[in-house]
Amino acid sequence: MSCRLIAAACLSMFAAASVSAQSSPTRPQITGISHLAIYTSDAPATDHYYTVIVGAAKLPDPENPRGVRYAVSPTQFIEVLPLPAAPLPAAGSVNRLDHSAWNTTSADGMRKYLAAKGWNVPAQLQHGADGSRWFEVLDPEGNQVQFVQPPAHPRPIDAPNAIGHHIIHIGFLVHSRDHEDTFYRALLGFRPYWWGGSHPGHIDWVSQQVPDGHDWLEYMLGAGPGTGIPADMTQSRLGVMDHFSIGEASVPDAYKILQAGNRLTSRHDPAPKIGLDGKYQFNLEDPDGIRLELMNFHATNKPCCSPFTAADPEK
Repeated sequence: MSCRLIAAACLSMFAAASVSAQSSPTRPQITGISHLAIYTSDAPATDHYYTVIVGAAKLPDPENPRGVRYAVSPTQFIEVLPLPAAPLPAAGSVNRLDHSAWNTTSADGMRKYLAAKGWNVPAQLQHGADGSRWFEVLDPEGNQVQFVQPPAHPRPIDAPNAIGHHIIHIGFLVHSRDHEDTFYRALLGFRPYWWGGSHPGHIDWVSQQVPDGHDWLEYMLGAGPGTGIPADMTQSRLGVMDHFSIGEASVPDAYKILQAGNRLTSRHDPAPKIGLDGKYQFNLEDPDGIRLELMNFHATNKPCCSPFTAADPEK
């Protein structure tokens, strides 16, 4: 082949590669947690828990007119939905988790990115009265996951008594770490943060940080192999797995605030303790068993099992 023909072939290959690169969308940033959406079987009791004990601001729900938002910051909240009358999937009424949600810089860009990677996505975005945009997909184990683009100018939140203003991680039941990693790690770019287990050589919890921030998702691996919610799973145990965490500069100080304000009226730990990750924590449960884990931003002790491999979240 002549030099001229070789050069022409190379130019043709370069042009084709350039077109392919331009047609394949890049992943928009995933900056942190948006919210966790849960069900309630007792709306008044749940309202008291999130407004008085947690101290969140009660807001209308632009996503679902039957729901309520309990916000701890302009872009983070717990969405509470009425318990569906029909049996819930997999294990009936023990389930209290509807979906998890992550903030992104472009909801439509994320939708197009996932579509280009072969993921099943909706044909269009949903739009909220507050200016937010979002869409929902299923992760490899069938968990509902939303990607939310917050309003361009989120309204300030009036929650002076909130026990914290940053949801630093969420967690839910996961059967297969490898299976979920094909979505959160390989496709979305989540990064390893920490892992640990209740027994030596056993992994129960795997923390994966968002690619463009420091909030994280915790795989709760205590359900064994299979799919869905195990038939013998209790609501209490599932609520421990399906949880969210609010960051604290000092969990012992936050505990004292709750104690002094007579706000320890739900189910909760006897006192703060240092977890296996070396961070102070204190657990409370809402009326349906969804766990709130108050957790220090930074470790006090050296973590067991594995070191931290990414920066901690901040206030």
